[in-house]
Amino acid sequence: MYGKIMPGAMLGMLGGGQLGRMFVTAAQEMGYLVTVLDSSPDSPAGRIADDFICANYTDQSALRKISNQCVAVTTEFENISADVLETLSVHCLISPDAISVRTAQNRITEKQFLAANAFAIAPYCVIRHAEDLLTQNVSNYLPGILKVSQFGYDGKGQKRVENVTDLKLAFEALNHSVCVLEKFIPLTLEISVVVAQSATGQVKAYPVSENQHVNGILDISIVPARVPKSLANHAQMTACQIAEKLDYRGVLCVEFFVSTLTNNELLINEIAPRPHNSGHYSLDACI
Repeated sequence: MYGKIMPGAMLGMLGGGQLGRMFVTAAQEMGYLVTVLDSSPDSPAGRIADDFICANYTDQSALRKISNQCVAVTTEFENISADVLETLSVHCLISPDAISVRTAQNRITEKQFLAANAFAIAPYCVIRHAEDLLTQNVSNYLPGILKVSQFGYDGKGQKRVENVTDLKLAFEALNHSVCVLEKFIPLTLEISVVVAQSATGQVKAYPVSENQHVNGILDISIVPARVPKSLANHAQMTACQIAEKLDYRGVLCVEFFVSTLTNNELLINEIAPRPHNSGHYSLDACI
């Protein structure tokens, strides 16, 4: 449907944060124009965009405008409604597509996708109602981490729980939202891989990043990660396989736990269908 998009074309960005601003800068340096849609009048990306639409992501007038004037639209974070992406896809090229975003933006569908495709993840169960605390054999997943199934990021929307009492209190503190209870896995470290897959299915991985967090927020990335070459190769291969299984188009990050329990086995923490903070180094370190 779409051929190569040449410089001079107008591209769209849903989201006006720092990742969006980096996209705008890179696109403009290559000769493209960018329209940014964001609800904040003072958004970092909106400040430097060729056109800035200040509106909510569900605003139909704003969505019509961005779809009419842009050849292609992307997003800087996964909490944009997949339904919005689906609507835009009728009028212009969307990357990543709604199916990939719908899979990744919900912890339950994400884990179901990973498990169905034989990717290694930590043991988990789903907590939808208070009654599930009595019927889901939750003790098998304790100590663990209770995470809301949607809209959690940077350590938000999750609680560390040691026992059933902690779990009940945590579920109440998270407003009885639908949650995933993940068994706590002792870690050697956390790593991530940013991959990009083209419209023709070519997929490439950036070097593996070793990530250190403070209060759930990425603080330091060390590249290349201080892991054996075989482990780094396995992480890159796995990230590429996930992009292929999703039939993904665009930039994707896969976060991994390196478990101390199973001889440094790689367990997938989550997938992020967007540019990722652990890939910032690539702006200056990679050609």
